[in-house]
Amino acid sequence: MSARILENTHIVLVATTHPGNIGAAARAMKTMGMHSLRLVRPKIFPGAEVTARAAGADDVLARTRVVDSLPAAVADCGLVLASSARTRGLAWPEMTPAQGVTHIMAAALAGTQVAVVFGNERSGLSNEELESCQGAIRIPTADGYSSLNLAAAVQVICYELRKQACAGTVDAVEPEAPAATGAQLELLYRHLEQCLVDIGFYDPAKPMLLMRRLKRLFNRAQLDANEYNILRGILAAAQQTARDAGRITGSNEGRGESS
Repeated sequence: MSARILENTHIVLVATTHPGNIGAAARAMKTMGMHSLRLVRPKIFPGAEVTARAAGADDVLARTRVVDSLPAAVADCGLVLASSARTRGLAWPEMTPAQGVTHIMAAALAGTQVAVVFGNERSGLSNEELESCQGAIRIPTADGYSSLNLAAAVQVICYELRKQACAGTVDAVEPEAPAATGAQLELLYRHLEQCLVDIGFYDPAKPMLLMRRLKRLFNRAQLDANEYNILRGILAAAQQTARDAGRITGSNEGRGESS
C-alpha cells in the first residue's frame, strides 16, 4: 500500500460515546495498514477499554489526535468525505464505498490531505457537521436495517481503500493548484455569509437553508486554492462597492478574518 496514501488519509470519529468503539476502530485501521486517527470530543479517551478493544493497535492510539470540533479535525484537509446512513432533507452528494475510495486515492496520491468522517453511534453526523464534507459515502445495507457498528463501518472503508491501493488501479493526477483546505473553506463561508448580509441579499433571521445550499454547492465544486482566492477577492470587492454606496460602514470584510 502506497506510503503516500497512508500519510495523507485520516479517519475522523465525531463524538464517540463508547470507548470500546474507538479501540475497535483503531484495530480495524491497523489491519488494513492505516494509522492516522483523529477524535472529535470523545466521551472517554484514553481508557482501559479503548486499549483492550484495540487488541494491539497501540501505535494507532498513541498517534491519535484529539480536537474539540470537526472543522479543527479537517482544517488541513482538501478532501473531506462523510460516512453516513441517514436520509437528509437536503441531500448531499452520495457515492458508494468504491466510488468514494477512488476519489480518496486520487487525492491522497496527489498529496492532498484527506479525511473520512464518521458520526457518533446514536445519531451519526448532524447536518451542520455534514457541511464540513464535500460528499457522503453510503455503505449499502439490508433494507430496513442499516444499523452498522461504528468500527465495522470504519473497517469497510479501510478495506476498500487497501483493496484499491493494492490493485494499483488509481493514478495520481497532479492538480493545477492545491485543494482549498477545510480551514480556508470555513473562512470562505463566513465571508460569504457576511457579504450576503452586507449587500442585502441574506437575512440571517430568515435563513431558509440558503447557507447550507451554498455550502453544498461549493463543497461539490471541490475548490482549489486559486479558486478560493478568486472568490474571496470577489466578495471583498462586493463589500467595498456596498461600502462606497453607503450601505455598510466600518471594516467587517470577511468578519475581520484573513486567509
